[in-house]
Amino acid sequence: MSGGIQVFLVSKCFKRGFGNLIVGAIGGGKKRVYSERVFEGLRGVLFECNKGKIFVLIDSRRYTREIQQFRKIKQVKTCLSGNPGVRKIYTNEASIFGQRYYRTSSQSYNCYLADLEEKANASMNDPKQQYLYYKSLLNSYPEFIISRYEDTGAARNKDCDLIYAKALESTGQMEKAMLVRKHINSDLGNTYSDNSTQKSENTHANTQENPSGSNANNNQLLSNYSNMSMVQSFSQNTKKNPIYVVTEESRQTKIFKWARFILSFTFVGYLIVLLSTIFAESAGVLRSLNKSQDIEASGDNLPDVKFSDICGVDEAKEDLQEVVDFLKNPEKFTALGGKLPKGVLLIGPPGTGKTMLAKAVAKEAGVSFFFMSGSEFDEMYVGIGAKRVRELFNIAKNRSPSIVFIDELDAIGSKRNPKDSAYIKQTLNQLLVELDGFSNKEGIIIMAATNFPESLDPALIRPGRFDKHVIVPLPDIRGRLSILKQHTKKIRMANDIDLTVLARGTPGFSGADLQNLVNQAAIKSSKLNSTYVSMKDLEWARDKILMGTERKNAFITEESKRNTAYHEGGHALVALYTPGAMKLHKATIIPRGSSLGMVMQLPDMDKYTESKKEFLAKIDVALGGRVAEELTLGKDNITSGSLSDIQNATAIAKAMVTQYGMSDKVGPVAYDQDLSRLSSSTKALVESEIKTLLEEAQARATNILKTHKKELDRLAKALIEFETLTSDEIEKAIRGEKIDHLD
Repeated sequence: MSGGIQVFLVSKCFKRGFGNLIVGAIGGGKKRVYSERVFEGLRGVLFECNKGKIFVLIDSRRYTREIQQFRKIKQVKTCLSGNPGVRKIYTNEASIFGQRYYRTSSQSYNCYLADLEEKANASMNDPKQQYLYYKSLLNSYPEFIISRYEDTGAARNKDCDLIYAKALESTGQMEKAMLVRKHINSDLGNTYSDNSTQKSENTHANTQENPSGSNANNNQLLSNYSNMSMVQSFSQNTKKNPIYVVTEESRQTKIFKWARFILSFTFVGYLIVLLSTIFAESAGVLRSLNKSQDIEASGDNLPDVKFSDICGVDEAKEDLQEVVDFLKNPEKFTALGGKLPKGVLLIGPPGTGKTMLAKAVAKEAGVSFFFMSGSEFDEMYVGIGAKRVRELFNIAKNRSPSIVFIDELDAIGSKRNPKDSAYIKQTLNQLLVELDGFSNKEGIIIMAATNFPESLDPALIRPGRFDKHVIVPLPDIRGRLSILKQHTKKIRMANDIDLTVLARGTPGFSGADLQNLVNQAAIKSSKLNSTYVSMKDLEWARDKILMGTERKNAFITEESKRNTAYHEGGHALVALYTPGAMKLHKATIIPRGSSLGMVMQLPDMDKYTESKKEFLAKIDVALGGRVAEELTLGKDNITSGSLSDIQNATAIAKAMVTQYGMSDKVGPVAYDQDLSRLSSSTKALVESEIKTLLEEAQARATNILKTHKKELDRLAKALIEFETLTSDEIEKAIRGEKIDHLD
C-alpha cells in the first residue's frame, strides 16, 4: 500500500543473515545507518526510502544491530518476500501502518486473518470474500466487522448482513441489530440484493474505466453505494415494513420523565387515601344506621332467662323483683305518690350474673329489652357516641314499657377530667341529658352494670339517675352449691358425686367460674370416653383452674420427689394435729404450675372473720413443711421449696401485729403496711413480735413432727407411691393401713 509502512516478520532462523541479505540484495548506493526502533510495542528496523517505508520485525527482542538504508524500496521488498522465514503482517493503526494488527494468542491465526483481510481488500466487490473475512472476525473482533461494514463500502449480501447483525449483538447494540434482522427477514431483501449487485457492477465498471483512480475515491464511491443501498432499502416504508426510528433521550428529558412519574405516583396515592377515607366514613355512617336497626330489632326478642335460672344471688333477685312489679303494675306504686328509681346500677365482680339479672327482669316483666355495651357507643368519629345514645333512648320511648341495659357502664361513664377535650365528654353528657329527659310514668327502666363503681362520674350515680344500687357479690358456699346443681342438670354425672365438697373447695369462684369448671370436667370425661362425669374429673378441673395444668412430663429426680413428699407430709400432719386448723382435703406431689406439690384444706362454711387461734394454726401449717425438711434432711440440706410458705406465714404474722391488734407488746393499734414510716423503736418492736410469732409456730410444728415421726415416714412413703392422697387415704397412711387407691 503506497504511503503506508509495510511490516515484514523475520523469523529466528533467518536472523543471522539479515544484514547480508539486505546488502546483497540491494547492492551499492548511498548508505545511512539506523538503529533499532519500536512501533506498537514491536521491535524492528525501519527502512526509509524515497518511495516508501518498510518496517522489518525481528522475533528476538534482544536482537540489535545497525542496518543500512537504501533508496530502492522495490529491491528490499523483493528480497524479503522471496526468502524463507519472512512473512508480511499488519498492525492495528491504519494511520501509521495502513493495516490491522491482530492480537490473538496464536501467531498463525493472526497471519491467517491478515491474509483474509488482504484478499478482502483486493476484492472489495466480492461479497463472498467479504463474508469469509467477516466470519473469521466474528468471535474475536466483532468491532472490526462493524467498522468495515459501515465505513469501507465493501460489497455485501444477506450473509454479510446476518454477520453484521450478530456483531452488533455481541457489542450490545441490540436495537440496531433488531432493525437489521427485520430488514433481512423482510421482503425488501430481494430488492436490497438486486440493488447491491447493480451497484457493484457499476462500481466495477467505473473502476475499469478509471484504473488510475486513488483508493480514497474508490472508498468514497463504495461508501456512497453502501449508504444509498441502506437508505433505499429502509426508505420503502410500507404497512408490513414500517420505519423504526430510535432516538437517544437527553438528560433533561429523563429528568422530566422521572419527575412526572413521581408526581403521578404521589397523586395516585393521594387519591387512594382520599377514596379510602370517604369509604370508611360512609361505612361508619352505614354501621351507625345498621346499629340503630339492630337495637330496634333486638327489642322484639325477649330474653330467655328467668329468675329461676339464676342461682347464688338471692338478695339481688329480691331487689330487682320490685322493678318487675313496677313494670307489671305501675299503679300500685304511684297510688300513694311513690316513685320507682329511674336507673338501677348492678355492681359486682365479673361473672356474677349482672347481665343475666337484667335479662331476667325483662323476661319476668314481659317488656322489650334493649341491650348495648359501653364500648359500642364510641367510634373513631366524633359525635357517633352521642348520636347512638339519642337513638337508643328514642327507640326505648317508642317501645315503652321497656328496659334499656348498658353493660360495662364505666366505658362511657368514667369520671370527667377538666383537662379532657370537649368531644371526649359528649357521650357521657348526652347520657346524662337522656336520663333527665323522661319521667317515671313513661315505663322505661334504665339498668347498667359495672365492675368498677368507684370510677364512675358522681353526676351519673346521683339520686334521680342511677340512684338504686344493687350489689351482686360472689356466691357463698350455699350459692356455689346451688350454681353447681344448676349447671350439672344437663350433665350426665356419676352417682357418688358430692357437690358439697366441690362447693367447699371453690371459695372465691363466681358463677362463670363454676360453669367453666363443670364444662372442663365434661370435656375431660369425653376425652377419656367415659359414660359419665366423675368426682375425680370435677376435682381435676378445679385444680387446673386454681393451680394450673399438671406437669406430667416434668423430670423429677427420686431425691427431689422424696423431699417433696416429706415437705407436703409435714404440712398434712401439722394440719391434722393443730387445733383450729381447717380440715384436710387432699395432698399431692404432682407438679402444677410453679409448685412441686400441695396440701389442700377446706373450710366447713364460708368465713368472714377469723380468730387468733385460726391465724396461729395457719402459721403452724405453713411452717410444717420447712420443719419436716429439717428433721429428715438436716438443717444444711433444707431446700428453697419453703419460700412461698415462709412468705405466707410472715404475711399472716405481720397482719396480726400491725392490723388486727393480736400482739400484747404492740397493743391494739393499726399500722401501715410500709414499716419504713414508723419510728425506729416502734419498727423494731413490730419486727420483734413478728419474729416471735414465727419462732413459736416453728417450735410447735417441730414438736408435732418429732412426736409423730413414724407417721410422717409412712405418709411420705404413701405419697411417693400414689402421688395424690385424699383425707381418708392420709389417715389410713399414718395409721399404717393398706390404701386402696384408684387412679
